[in-house]
Amino acid sequence: MGRDEVLDETLAARFEAERGRLRAIAQRMLGATGEAEDAVQEAWLRLVRTNPAEIGNLPGWLTTVVSRICLDLLRARAARREEPTGDSLPETVGDGGDPEQEALLVESVGRALLVVLDRLGPAERVAFVLHDGFAVPFEQIAPIVGRTPVAAKKLASRARQRVRGTAAEPPQQLAGHQRVVEAFLSAARGGELHDLLTVLAPDVIRRADPAALPAGRALVAHGALTIAQETAVWGRRARFGTVALVDGVPGILIAPDGRLRLVLRVSVAQNQVISYDVIADPARLAAMEVALLPDSNG
Repeated sequence: MGRDEVLDETLAARFEAERGRLRAIAQRMLGATGEAEDAVQEAWLRLVRTNPAEIGNLPGWLTTVVSRICLDLLRARAARREEPTGDSLPETVGDGGDPEQEALLVESVGRALLVVLDRLGPAERVAFVLHDGFAVPFEQIAPIVGRTPVAAKKLASRARQRVRGTAAEPPQQLAGHQRVVEAFLSAARGGELHDLLTVLAPDVIRRADPAALPAGRALVAHGALTIAQETAVWGRRARFGTVALVDGVPGILIAPDGRLRLVLRVSVAQNQVISYDVIADPARLAAMEVALLPDSNG
């Protein structure tokens, strides 16, 4: 085996040792397993076109390259972002793409965190993921996002505030509200009428955007039995659901592949759901403040 071949194998082995970390960075930045794999592979292609002797710190170099690739992809995505149309939502919202890939992504990042990260600007997202997720110093982040270290720190701080959000209820009330919402989501996933009737108040009210329902269905429904029976309409989507802060209180996000499609704003009293709104209109979704629950990673 020649010297060049030995060097190539050594470089490949060093890259493979970094692949898992690079993939994790790219997944958090991009929120898509396939795109993350492509970003990591592109980093490898750039590495083999570079003289290894010119790279003093290979892990740091690879982190920078993957992050810049992801930043470019995020900026391109922001420039062409397309929101789901209301008339196609009921048929398409239940599809989460490749179930295995979706499960891996949600397990590694967290569904709620994916939704929240998707609401950050590209530079904010990169700075936050690198610093808070992977302890990359701001001196290294700064040239990636084209800012000074101080400005990069401000980007991450602003992103952190948005990710954490601000609860609109005191801790004890918030925890009780969260337990009821989680029980509601669990009952919807299970599809058991008894479990739904337990968590729904007898006179519960459901309101919905037209885009959230099949054509002809009433926008407002009343009564626990009626609403429990119709939960099958959105209940099949509950496997894509997670509980998060919605405008400061616990609600449900329906987010296949981490892409927000529906929000359920849930009102609670006496440990039962007394009303909820199913929101699918893109403008209303965009105006909502969505954040992680305290002590949650999504």
